[in-house]
Amino acid sequence: MKPVTSFLAVAVLFTSHAALAADAVGIRKLLAPAPERGSDLSVLVWYPAAEGGEPTLIGDNLLFKGTAARADAPFAEGHFPLVMISHGSGGNAANLGWLASHLAAEGYVVAAPNHPGSTSGDAAQAATIKIWNRPADISAVLAALAADPALSSRIDQDRIGVVGFSLGGHTALALAGARIDADTYARYCESGAAGPECAWFVRGGVNLRALDAARFNRSNRDPRIKAAVVVDPAFAQAYDRKSLSAMWVPTHIINLGRPGWIIPAVEGSKLARAIPGAGFEVVPDATHFSFLGECKPGADAILKDEGDEDPLCDDGGTRPRSKLHAQMAEMIAAVFRKHF
Repeated sequence: MKPVTSFLAVAVLFTSHAALAADAVGIRKLLAPAPERGSDLSVLVWYPAAEGGEPTLIGDNLLFKGTAARADAPFAEGHFPLVMISHGSGGNAANLGWLASHLAAEGYVVAAPNHPGSTSGDAAQAATIKIWNRPADISAVLAALAADPALSSRIDQDRIGVVGFSLGGHTALALAGARIDADTYARYCESGAAGPECAWFVRGGVNLRALDAARFNRSNRDPRIKAAVVVDPAFAQAYDRKSLSAMWVPTHIINLGRPGWIIPAVEGSKLARAIPGAGFEVVPDATHFSFLGECKPGADAILKDEGDEDPLCDDGGTRPRSKLHAQMAEMIAAVFRKHF
């Protein structure tokens, strides 16, 4: 793992970005046609902004703090690289506004769709296992952005990257050329090493021995993607090794948690070793859920009252989530600075 900038310096940098977000970052919504789904996708787009627009909080709710931006602000002058973000299973685009606004303040256009069937308020096992839909969503959004004159004129089509978290991590890897194998995944879930996600699929009535292998195993590589950052990638035990060794897109994998304590389903070090030139880092005092938005006081009690078993607001050490976000945002931004 390479050295990380001092936590204090990164925290100060991130705080300055957050303080300036309402002035420096615009936000707008769009609908993107998704041919594979036969419907439109709801997409949030963050971008470097000029003066104007309505101050707003993105993703603010009973559980999570929102992030500041200015709705429908004019674009700043310039031609900017584009970063696509893919949320995790049960997550949503707005909840990752802490990262999107950081990148936009640095000079990126950032677009994130909600993935139907595996997003907040619309998540089910039978839909989530159709993993081919998610990279197709990102490709559809790229087409929609290119077809929108106001947005395409601000985007450098030769500098497009992707960030994905958890199931979105698989999405990012798939767009960069990685493939997974249905039979390998079923055998993993039948083994003693199976993670909790296997049982979740079974509880939802998914027969892992009856997956649509042709679509589950297919390549979803999108040649427009020129760099990928992958955080806690789902299906880590089921990737086709030949597809990993053939990847040419610069790829950086981040795991959240102490080595040896990361669940096999998302452990990325072996994947990084299999991908030519891939980088790998860990945030040892984080947990899988540290990538979610910053929780509000009392959020834990609300989750427990609702019977949610996942510790969405728990982190792995003494640092608050805001400082973990500062470190992660800087790690991710550094990858795109290097390649773009």
